Amino acid sequence: MNEADRIARAYQDLEGRAGGRWDLANRGNQAILAERRKFTRRLLADAGFLPLGARRVLEVGSGLGAELAWLRELGAASSNLVGVDLLADRVEAARRTFPEIEFRQANAEHLDFAAAEFDLVLAITIFSSILDPRMAAGVAREMVRVLKPGGALLWYDVRYDSVSNRNVRAVTAARVRGLFPSLQGELASVTLLPPLARRLGALTGGVYPVLSWFRPLRSHLIGLLRQPEGA
Repeated sequence: MNEADRIARAYQDLEGRAGGRWDLANRGNQAILAERRKFTRRLLADAGFLPLGARRVLEVGSGLGAELAWLRELGAASSNLVGVDLLADRVEAARRTFPEIEFRQANAEHLDFAAAEFDLVLAITIFSSILDPRMAAGVAREMVRVLKPGGALLWYDVRYDSVSNRNVRAVTAARVRGLFPSLQGELASVTLLPPLARRLGALTGGVYPVLSWFRPLRSHLIGLLRQPEGA
């Protein structure tokens, strides 16, 4: 089994076992999503990317399309949004839900886009699922290739190994730098450990921000990594 097949099978197995793990009826999941989107908005605003307007955006590993579609709240035009995903069933589901956005089934080691085509590329919990270093390096090269000079990669992924899923591996700040040596920017730790956040229930609103103040309890890294203007 090659790495792409392993990833596809791992996602299918996870979806079959996960049940309501990421159900947004759970207040902890709501807090996690709201926090990530708050940070995303702030990062893009500070970099002068908002409103997104005519900027072209690509999400690699776009899943069911919700994160890409949310960018319309930041001013993106649907016609400028493109998502690619390894799993054909996810692509079909995204197309049904968001027919005005372009979704493609593809292995991101070979993106069928021109060089310097996108202003912004999203990498949200993708590399933690790629265990083969060669595939990870290939996907990273393609992301950089399609970025315009002055464009940016929006990064969000786990910094701890999963204790319950051997198909997920931590992506440390050092590993991010190794994957994208030409990109510039800072990474911040965010997201209260999801198994903990999901157990807070009615206390979420008051307790989540207090617990997430402690850096060891933050499970993910987020950042906007810029392509130099002269690249």
